[in-house]
Amino acid sequence: MRCIILSFFVALSLVISAQGQIAGVQAHRDLVYVEGGHERHKLDLYLPEKAEGPLPLIIWVHGGGWQNGSKDGCPPLRAGYVAQGYAVASINYRLSGHAVFPAQIEDCKAAIRWLRAHAKEYSLDSQRFGVWGSSAGGHLVALIGTSGDVKEFDVGANLDQSSRVQAVCDYYGPTDFTVFVTTPGYESHATDASPEAKLIGGSVMQNKDKAARVNPITYVTRDDPLFLIVHGDKDPTVPINQSQLLFDALKKTEVSAHFHTIHGAGHGGPGFAGKNIDEMVSQFFAERLKTSSAKVDALATESTADAAMMERDPRKGMPQSGGRRGIPWEVLIGRDDKDKDGKVSKVSKVEFSGPPQLFKVLDQNNDGLLEKTEHEAFLNRPGPRP
Repeated sequence: MRCIILSFFVALSLVISAQGQIAGVQAHRDLVYVEGGHERHKLDLYLPEKAEGPLPLIIWVHGGGWQNGSKDGCPPLRAGYVAQGYAVASINYRLSGHAVFPAQIEDCKAAIRWLRAHAKEYSLDSQRFGVWGSSAGGHLVALIGTSGDVKEFDVGANLDQSSRVQAVCDYYGPTDFTVFVTTPGYESHATDASPEAKLIGGSVMQNKDKAARVNPITYVTRDDPLFLIVHGDKDPTVPINQSQLLFDALKKTEVSAHFHTIHGAGHGGPGFAGKNIDEMVSQFFAERLKTSSAKVDALATESTADAAMMERDPRKGMPQSGGRRGIPWEVLIGRDDKDKDGKVSKVSKVEFSGPPQLFKVLDQNNDGLLEKTEHEAFLNRPGPRP
């Protein structure tokens, strides 16, 4: 509970006004990074109102199974990184319902190149770009990190700019789909209706070549940036072996990487709300993007999710599969969707009327928006409760 209170006061410190503006932050929303492109080719950029000199940039890539989610949540913004002297960007990319892979990584790289092309205009330091994402966003930031020298994913405009980054923070992102879908307890991801299948255009085991192409491990080379990988060992959505495999590949190739396991933590949620995790991530970006003094080599650490917070996890007592207890989506959306956009927000519109810790659990991709797929996944999630 102490960590929940700390996170709550961090959020309050951002002081969102009636106009949706955040005190001390210049917000540049819906910047188009592909001219004449898809409606998802937009990003938001947040800058300190008072800052001197080029700023290091943290780019947030949202999760949502490559089929949901948006740039609107942006955890680095909510966590106060702009006040710490960073610029923060949050990007949309085409979802799997719009186009199959490699559209998603092409979009992420296009956004990075656009940001570099406009670095002078927005006072960004083009040599200090970091990326951070969770779940599907964790997969994409890992792929951004390892494919810096892969030219086939750089398409479109600003090709004179690099899509490389200098730091990668990967929260529980998938990597090797063939191992993923054959891991006991995760076999449902082997079907052609899974998020992974929708991403690559067919079931994983029938499309191993496509699965290899989407795998960040495929592209690991010695000049990749420093990685911080964080995963809960009770994750019911993405098995922890996905992060372990990535860490092993980076270590074998002599890429500096830090792999942190949170014992008892699931797929995001309260297990990731500890102050020690916040400080670890903050230190990672500070050392890599502000001082460039980080020297990690291969580091594996671990912690245990706060027992008091996990005990208050609303998922406890839910059925293991099948039956639905809890508020139906139709009731929730009818009660809390104030602007009738089909989603429930906890960021600027403050729609969700339940307790903050419950929203944190429901918002599985940490983007600040609750969508029907997340709500249904929560009610029907398989596997043991944390």
